[in-house]
Amino acid sequence: MQGRKQILIRKMDYKKTKAAQTTVPRDLDILTRETGNVYETVMILAKRANQISSELKEELNQKLQEFASFTDNLEEIFENREQIEISKFYERLPKPSLIAFQEWEESQIYHRNPGKESKQSI
Repeated sequence: MQGRKQILIRKMDYKKTKAAQTTVPRDLDILTRETGNVYETVMILAKRANQISSELKEELNQKLQEFASFTDNLEEIFENREQIEISKFYERLPKPSLIAFQEWEESQIYHRNPGKESKQSI
């Protein structure tokens, strides 16, 4: 696993996040505060956003699986309001990249770079 960055975080309830709903300008000092490198921080945030996206997708699929119908009944398609509300709720959540940045600001993301660690120990 040499040279690969690891990003770990506890399971978070994304429904209670304080992340912005829209993109807002960010201070570069926040991005360089911990790593000293904007690009490294952006990669950490991108990997975390991918993790969040996968978790949200899995959660949504599990909830929608309850409504899965294996027959083609036109009435059921139009009457399933609960399924529509669940989908709309997930659509209104902040983007995974915004949630990742909020976690970064709150120092909730643990990351390590084994490449840097091995250089520092020499």
